Amino acid sequence: MTQQLSVHRHISFTAHYTGYIWYSMGISNPVFATSKGKFLAKLVHPLESWAEKHVGGSMRTTLKQRHTLIDCELTQLIQKHPQLQVLEIACGLSPRSWNFRQKFPTIDYRELDLPDMAKIKTQALQKLDQNAPEVLTADIFSQDFERIFQVFDPKRPLVIISEGLINYFDKTLLNRLLQGISEYGQDFEQLHYLTDIYPEPVKNKLANFIWTSSKLLKVMSRSSFTFHFINPLQIHEFFQNAGFQQVEVLQPINSLKKPNDSNVIPFLSPDEHGGDLVWVIHAVIKKQRS
Repeated sequence: MTQQLSVHRHISFTAHYTGYIWYSMGISNPVFATSKGKFLAKLVHPLESWAEKHVGGSMRTTLKQRHTLIDCELTQLIQKHPQLQVLEIACGLSPRSWNFRQKFPTIDYRELDLPDMAKIKTQALQKLDQNAPEVLTADIFSQDFERIFQVFDPKRPLVIISEGLINYFDKTLLNRLLQGISEYGQDFEQLHYLTDIYPEPVKNKLANFIWTSSKLLKVMSRSSFTFHFINPLQIHEFFQNAGFQQVEVLQPINSLKKPNDSNVIPFLSPDEHGGDLVWVIHAVIKKQRS
């Protein structure tokens, strides 16, 4: 039986771009850098350079910020829970699974994407390690997504990771995804969800330009790309309404701040937008004891 094509399949073209940018930054492997990614990176290079000069950041600078923040959170979770299981959804050409298998050889790390990208990623991974597990396939808005959770042991904590994904969905679909994760993961001792998110750029002097650029990305990816939230409190409420018990919003201006660094502003209050173009969310569900 032929699998029905996902309406979200067009988003995958961005995976080629991000995969190449991570490679060019020295945090990935050549097997994850495609010719399509190189073409896209070269195409938007002038705009990215202009944005870094005039906006204070660009897509490629936020790629490094969000990747670094998620990696830091995941490392801390593994150190705290050595039996942690990982599922990275919409994995694209991210080098994270390969990098973490080098650092933690016994980790149970699986990836998930739509069939075409899953095939490309599996082939890339197996060039590095013939024993690398096959990338799982499912549309995260279908019943197949529930089946994926059955791959893991509910007696061990599970972390779901997504990167460069949730801004492509409107709030209705985002809520559906979050409710699916919280419902399918309710039997796990602990379920963590790590994701990046682009907030409304209200603190940026060129907010209108960023909004205009996002509309272009919306058209190119044939998606509902948008900015959902203005401050962390809105994120807390949205995620908690979807079933998450604890929600933390990590802003680079805080999370990557060096101790005793007097050249940056003090730590932000929990409800304040610090001006960063991208944040990371760490949401948690813990199994209720009877």
